Amino acid sequence: MSTPVPGPRHLAAETRSSWTNQELPFPDWRIPPVSWVSQGRTRGWMDIVGGPPRSVSATPRDVTKYQEPLRPLSATAHRRSDLADLTPTPITHLSETEAAMQEAVSRFANDVVLPRAREMDEAEQMDPALVEQLFEQGLMGIEIPEEYGGAGMNFTAAIVGIEELARADPSVSVLVDVHNTLVNTAVIRWGSADLKRRFLPRLATNTVGSFCLSEPASGSDAFALRTRATKVDGGAGYRLSGGKMWITNSIEADFFIVFANLDPSQAHRGITAFVVEKGTPGFSIAKKEKKLGIRASSTCVINLDDVEVPPENLLGEEGQGYKYAIGLLNEGRIGIAAQMTGLALGAWENAVKYVWNDRKQFGKLVGEFQGMQHQIAQSYTEIAAARALVYNAARKKEAGEDFVRDAAMAKLYASQVAGRVSGLAVEWMGGMGFVREGLAEKFWRDSKIGAIYEGTSNIQLNTIAKSLQKEYTV
Repeated sequence: MSTPVPGPRHLAAETRSSWTNQELPFPDWRIPPVSWVSQGRTRGWMDIVGGPPRSVSATPRDVTKYQEPLRPLSATAHRRSDLADLTPTPITHLSETEAAMQEAVSRFANDVVLPRAREMDEAEQMDPALVEQLFEQGLMGIEIPEEYGGAGMNFTAAIVGIEELARADPSVSVLVDVHNTLVNTAVIRWGSADLKRRFLPRLATNTVGSFCLSEPASGSDAFALRTRATKVDGGAGYRLSGGKMWITNSIEADFFIVFANLDPSQAHRGITAFVVEKGTPGFSIAKKEKKLGIRASSTCVINLDDVEVPPENLLGEEGQGYKYAIGLLNEGRIGIAAQMTGLALGAWENAVKYVWNDRKQFGKLVGEFQGMQHQIAQSYTEIAAARALVYNAARKKEAGEDFVRDAAMAKLYASQVAGRVSGLAVEWMGGMGFVREGLAEKFWRDSKIGAIYEGTSNIQLNTIAKSLQKEYTV
């Protein structure tokens, strides 16, 4: 037998992998450390320096018997990484690019968005100049490839942007969220080459998108659609008839993804997605809702009266719309969870700055009382826990793992935390929290939508329970 390789050497050896093609300057969070457990033996993919990875079954001591240096390697690894340090990267750790994104958006949110938040809330209207600035900052094309004018960044970068904007104004955050995680993603993933060429450059630079799924009779039961699509004779396209409700971004948008049933006899399997542009004959905004919170974000009823859609505006394949919508909503829930986490932190920061610097009772700053400090600490801990759930779901989504349960847990918990923390923030600030002069009461009003849109809290609980039951049923 050849001379055993000392254990430490395999940790210092160069990493090679037949699955990877991108080298990173930092450990890849997706590659977990190997624990030598399970009756002293384990089986896992090992990276053989100088050769392809292979599956190895070994005890800790057996590792030293291999002539070639070994390193633990996940079978699902997608990137080449430096595994010299096998300590897992914290879930909420941001890459250099993501951290730069966070810093830039935070500065933009504080300098540009926050000063307009109260005025836009009172007017119940998004400032058009602000929307233009969102495009100028690259926040409307975060995941759109650079070849189409987008930033070409990852999903987590979008989540970072959504969270940071929500710290200033959740209304602005949801506009960016829906545009990026639902609309842009749908076109990138299922749009034809022609659709991508025509619309992605616009969506990245000057055109707001909207996602039209909900109807008066289909909220939580999202696929009980009554909007019909019929084929026009001669292959000239499709005709849409019906109505949509609770549609976000409808005032600002010029690009709409509309879901309609092409074959009701097939139930949800007839649902198909179409691209409709504002100004198309028969397409109209019937009513703008007046809401409790996120007032600057437009929410409208849309009428579709024999709207003709050319065949090239079919998104994806006929009858696949329900699959597209399910996938998009699961991803979108991570975005809403990020929005709620950012909202909670914004409410917390707004309140603690006041109680630790300005508000005094009995000759003492309110924030110095132990009872208040405990509430502040508890709230911040809950925000941190919600954030961990959000970024865990985002990372799993990026890694191609099943993230549905994680997304549901993140949205459920982040919405609950946002409601609790924003409510406490009003109380901490006393009268100043109750009046409309500040932002405390606005954050609380804005938090209520978190338990409702993109799947109610009860729907999230259903999703979590079904997933657990499937896993634990023998």
